[in-house]
Amino acid sequence: MQPAIYGLSGERLTADERDFFRDADPAAYILFRRNCGDPEQLRALTDSLRAIQGRDDVPILIDQEGGRVARLRPPHWPEFPPGEAFARLYSVAPASAIEALRVNAAAIASVLSGLGINVDCLPLLDVRQPGAHDIIGDRALGSEPMQVAALGRATIEGLRQGGVVGVVKHMPGHGRSMSDSHVELPVVRASAEELEVDIEPFRTLANAPMGMTAHVVYTAWDAKRCGSLSPTVIGDIIRTRIGFDGLLMSDDLGMHALSGSFTDRARGVIAAGCDLALHCSGEMTEMVEVAEGVGAMTDKARERLDRAMATIQDVGEGAPFDELVAKRDALLAYA
Repeated sequence: MQPAIYGLSGERLTADERDFFRDADPAAYILFRRNCGDPEQLRALTDSLRAIQGRDDVPILIDQEGGRVARLRPPHWPEFPPGEAFARLYSVAPASAIEALRVNAAAIASVLSGLGINVDCLPLLDVRQPGAHDIIGDRALGSEPMQVAALGRATIEGLRQGGVVGVVKHMPGHGRSMSDSHVELPVVRASAEELEVDIEPFRTLANAPMGMTAHVVYTAWDAKRCGSLSPTVIGDIIRTRIGFDGLLMSDDLGMHALSGSFTDRARGVIAAGCDLALHCSGEMTEMVEVAEGVGAMTDKARERLDRAMATIQDVGEGAPFDELVAKRDALLAYA
């Protein structure tokens, strides 16, 4: 198995994609709006990915956060609130906010699982900081670590109850970034003491099944390499100080925070300690380069993958979607 997650070019697999994926045997796939036409088409697409892999539990990821980050949108799929909506409720009724977010995540999961999608890149555990770039902004669950952790835990639990694995992001924290890592490499110059605030939610949820790194330089830890490419950040901070032993994927290799060939980028994140390299564009030439850089999946990475996917085995039938949404909206009305 190859330690990579690949995107797809469109709503159906091309012949080249089938051949490449069959040969590469990637650990997982990720979907974007370009892949999501309607429910029938999308279910057929996820079925075709499982057929290629010969694995019913092959991870199929999506970014379905709610608010401005949502790959599934009306008219075929419902809208979901951004993280900020639950953060506002937490300020007046913490217990209600936790329950509202749990049922919201369960509602998201009910949509995803019906489409054959079993991993959601959610929750964000980035602690919101005043004056930072809006790339996190209203996606955040708050500016206080305990609140972020409590709401993040509710998200993971709600997703799990609906048969979906959650991914905590962006480790070890993107909340201080003054720029968008999709566009350029952010540099955070906060002290190690200040960064304790950023890592606290991740430490609280260190038993999360999956996590995603940040393409951010933290000068207090490694002034030369971003988190995704830094053995120091991954080994000393994420794995040791935070204590995270779940499956760790890089953020997208195609983001402009990174430079060099895709082979070098892929080789770099794996060498730094990521279990999987994430490549999202669906561009075949880039995927071939990634495949040349990632090598074979380690036994430890495979064990982490299997352990993460096992968290959603034998999930019972949850509450109906309409019931979950009605409960969420009733609770959010208190904000």
